Amino acid sequence: MADTDTIRTVVGIIGNVISFFLFLSPGPTFVKILKAKSVMEFKPDPYIATVLNCAVWVFYGMPFVHPDSLLVITINGFGLAIELLYVSIFFIYSDWSKRQKIIIALIIEAIFMAILIFVTLTFLHGTKDRSMLIGIVAIVFNIIMYTSPLTVMKKVITTKSVKYMPFYLSLANFANGIVWACYALLKFDPYILIPNGLGSLSGLVQLILFATFYRTTNWDEDEKEVELSTSKSNKSDV
Repeated sequence: MADTDTIRTVVGIIGNVISFFLFLSPGPTFVKILKAKSVMEFKPDPYIATVLNCAVWVFYGMPFVHPDSLLVITINGFGLAIELLYVSIFFIYSDWSKRQKIIIALIIEAIFMAILIFVTLTFLHGTKDRSMLIGIVAIVFNIIMYTSPLTVMKKVITTKSVKYMPFYLSLANFANGIVWACYALLKFDPYILIPNGLGSLSGLVQLILFATFYRTTNWDEDEKEVELSTSKSNKSDV
């Protein structure tokens, strides 16, 4: 019979695979943005929030903060890179007012991470204390990442349309939360369990909304909007 550490490693690898697809799941959204050369009504909030979330978790997984967390580092390192790519695409195809907000948000996140790293390495000298501080911070920002789609969810309810709430992102959020919650339970880690338990709940709510408003969504407008945005972009290039 496999021991707990082996099972935890297997679950962690499964979690890495699901998280990998979670980070790639917005792909269709960015294909639309690239085709239209416009962000249309899509919002960068979830991706900006995820940049900071991944950065905090990479730091949490470092051996001098929380030993035996290599799987946490690998997936969040990949996530950090792909989310920065998404934010870059948003920046390129947004107007100046939206670009300013993205720049300000990223500067604030960079300053915050610098302060967090400095305080942790300067004033905390044991992995137990470091894990507690970074773990609490990670919980907060993981919750922010999972709740960042609330702005999109509000739009879904008011418009009765799920056009701007990517289904695969919601599904991946739900599955990701479930698997990492199981990972945390095998070798009890409240810092991973709490946010991912809430994340699975957030993903479930999004899936329920998708099922509820799928039929009332006017999908035909999607192609028209891309064509209109492309036409405007072409005119501006002339």
